[in-house]
Amino acid sequence: MASTAITERADGIGGRLAALVAEGGSVRHPYATAPALLGGAYAPRNLADAAHFLCLLHGRYPGVIELAAQRVTDPAARGWINRAAQGFAAERAYLARLVVAVGPLPSTLGQARSEAAVTTQTHALATLAQSERAGCALGAALALVLDWRTMRTVLDTAAQRFGLQPPPIDLPDLGSAIAVAGDVATTPGIQRALAFGAEQLLIQHRGLWDLLETREMARRES
Repeated sequence: MASTAITERADGIGGRLAALVAEGGSVRHPYATAPALLGGAYAPRNLADAAHFLCLLHGRYPGVIELAAQRVTDPAARGWINRAAQGFAAERAYLARLVVAVGPLPSTLGQARSEAAVTTQTHALATLAQSERAGCALGAALALVLDWRTMRTVLDTAAQRFGLQPPPIDLPDLGSAIAVAGDVATTPGIQRALAFGAEQLLIQHRGLWDLLETREMARRES
């Protein structure tokens, strides 16, 4: 019965969100799964770079999920986003421990520009998560939770490289995200806003992977 309900919902906005993440999320970015990042002689410095910049983007409180929670009023969505906020608090703590474990940020040409770019991304995500357009902030939070699993693979690889035991991930799963999207999207306008929020968050994630790939190339060529 549960799988049938998920399949039915997947035909609507929940399925669209899942497809957005699968087709346009971090898992599709070549650098997120590149051998240069996950293995090889230079993987430690590349993983350290990724850990630091993921922490810059998502290690601050309040983040996307907490800010979005202030905009969510639907009872079904409130339960989901509160659950997500608890889980992501643990992810932030993991990020903080990992940044300590990997050591200093690798020296890379254009460091100030890189940090400025991520600061701009952070502001963009905060604006998105505080949007007053019904459904937009929730769409961003849903996409973050779903896309985070690819980022977690990178973080866990870094943790294992630097002697840190990765903790279990405790975020809502795909089925619950599909369900809550279907419950909330009661109008075409809310459906569009959910998709817009998700798309914009994924754009920022792809931008971060672009930046990390560019930094890896700069270190390799220096």
